[in-house]
Amino acid sequence: MLYLRMIVLMFIGLFTSRVVLQALGVENYGINNVIAGFLSMFGIITSSMSNAISRFITVELGKGDIIRLKQVFSTSISVQLFMSLLIVVLIESFGMWFVNTKMQIPQGREFATHWCLHCATLTTFISLMSVPFNSAIIAHEKMSAFAYMTIFDAILKLVICYVLYISPIDKLVTYAIAGVCVSVMTTLIYWVYCFKKFEETSFKFRFNKSLFKEMWGFAGWNLFAQASWILNTQGINMLMNLFFGVVVNAARGVAVQVNGIIQNFVNNFMIALNPQITKSYAVGDKETAFKLACRGCRFSFYIMFVLALPVMIESHQILRLWLGTPPEQADVFMVWTILSTFSTLLGNTLVTLQMAHGNIMHYQFWITVFGCVPFPLTWIAFKLGAPAVFSYYIFVIVYWGLIYVRYHLVHSMTGIPAAMYLGGVVLKTHVVGLFSAVVPIIIFWGMSESIIRLGIVVLASLISSVSVIYLVGLDNDERRFLKDRIFSKI
Repeated sequence: MLYLRMIVLMFIGLFTSRVVLQALGVENYGINNVIAGFLSMFGIITSSMSNAISRFITVELGKGDIIRLKQVFSTSISVQLFMSLLIVVLIESFGMWFVNTKMQIPQGREFATHWCLHCATLTTFISLMSVPFNSAIIAHEKMSAFAYMTIFDAILKLVICYVLYISPIDKLVTYAIAGVCVSVMTTLIYWVYCFKKFEETSFKFRFNKSLFKEMWGFAGWNLFAQASWILNTQGINMLMNLFFGVVVNAARGVAVQVNGIIQNFVNNFMIALNPQITKSYAVGDKETAFKLACRGCRFSFYIMFVLALPVMIESHQILRLWLGTPPEQADVFMVWTILSTFSTLLGNTLVTLQMAHGNIMHYQFWITVFGCVPFPLTWIAFKLGAPAVFSYYIFVIVYWGLIYVRYHLVHSMTGIPAAMYLGGVVLKTHVVGLFSAVVPIIIFWGMSESIIRLGIVVLASLISSVSVIYLVGLDNDERRFLKDRIFSKI
């Protein structure tokens, strides 16, 4: 169900991105990208609590304690409401100061930028209040409902594209107001579904002090780690605005959009897998949790790599066919955005495993210390005159090193074997990535740019990556399972 959702979302996302970029123009698109990045910097306060909510709901479901589950859900709603209101106050005060004094805004676009900030703040508040309900759906593994709801959300975004073309008022203002309307409608649907389906979502306003302290202790250290991630993504996005202007932000926004579409294929897999890792660890079945975590790392890498390889090789031609006239440097940004995602992908399920363990203080402290390095290095590089893409070089190098730091920390807490992760995940994925890319890159270099070359590169990438994954990336049990399934279908 999640992959059916993803196929629909991918086509809608590709279409709406082109339409929105053309309707808004490069400058408005860049302004919207900076505002969205700015808001996400404040969103770490509540998103850290969101991760705690998701983890506690999943653990209590695994244990089957309905009374405790109701307490967790009601407490999470109360806390989320308080934190969301705090976010609104911070954004409306500090945000207006940033927009008026620091942000590079083209002449005459100040009013529209203010509207964009106000509407994005409201959208953020509404979305944050839906987090406990989304967490409940995923924890119960009701993936079909989750898929239908997000497809509905994507269809509403198609409606926004039409509204952009017929609106008589400013396009950026129209886009911001329409975003609020979509957020309200989808959030109401989430609420109604959860109230009808899940017993624990019958909300009563209560505040369990001991439970709050436990959840906040978990969320506090998670906030510590997320701060470094936001600093290295949206913080660097703001640095790009300060040093290079909104056109570079537009190029980065396009690159992030493409990367997000590809990464969503992995996210679907992780959404289905993470509750199983957490539940297995919660009931003491560490071996199953370890196997799920390692297979999750490998398979998520393989899924994204099969899709990303031809996109990275033919980035220039793909963007030109998709957008007509893409922002300058968008193709280079796209390649490095995807590579930076690979550098974080191999640690995703290790994070889930560590959260299932519960003691995250030591882990989050050291991940944050190392993870904060790219931002100051990027600022220094920009001061010295380095180009915008240099920030990606720094990010990839630092986060590739973090793979080994992350494993060492999780191993010391959970005991996950080195052979299972370093040999079975890190080594295999690197070998798959290197050998799969050889043939399509040779074809790319040997032919001039054309639709024919694009088709051949895509086909060669698919055949090469799937073959290497089957021969090198899978173990004997996985190959046997795959053959049995194929033959049974035949």
